[in-house]
Amino acid sequence: MAAAKVSSLAYAEDFITPHPVIENAQRRGEELGASPVSSGAGAALRLLAAAVAARHVVEIGTGAGSSGLWLLQGMPRDGILTSIDSEPEHQRAAKEAYAEAGIPPQRTRVISGDASQVLSRLTDGAYDLVLIDADKQSYPTYLEEAIRLLRTGGLVVLDNMLWHDKVADPAARDETTSLLRDLGKTLREDDRLLPALLPVGDGLLVAVKR
Repeated sequence: MAAAKVSSLAYAEDFITPHPVIENAQRRGEELGASPVSSGAGAALRLLAAAVAARHVVEIGTGAGSSGLWLLQGMPRDGILTSIDSEPEHQRAAKEAYAEAGIPPQRTRVISGDASQVLSRLTDGAYDLVLIDADKQSYPTYLEEAIRLLRTGGLVVLDNMLWHDKVADPAARDETTSLLRDLGKTLREDDRLLPALLPVGDGLLVAVKR
């Protein structure tokens, strides 16, 4: 890739400065080993939530709360974020971040447990946006659940779909890279969805449910 292109991508990544509370959550996520979304990816999440006026959002993978804070910034003031994670320590950090940001407690539902089991209990067609940012091997399962949960016109967003620049490299054939590459191709051909792959952060694949 030309140096000018790399420079432009770096400029775009840092174009929106995150709120200090989000920066704190990003640092906490790194400390906990829960890699946060980049500022560019977070800004895109905020934009997407605002674009569909997302009042009901599901986040699979709470981390330390930075992605949730980006989403909440874009959601209407009465919007509710349901965030699912299997790590109680991550969820404690996220709750602290939400409180630090002044988010009313009734606007977040932080659910601890196996995401596939939690998702199965949520209502069909009741959500405006679903973010998938958790264990990669379960992405195909989470995707099917997300499509079920979304209303027509809702958005599913998958993070890490460029996977450290490995998905675009045909020589990279490790299990996770191959899974994400194949999943992206499957999504591209899925008649239920209208997708686009955004080169922000580690790659956001965004799709509208038809």
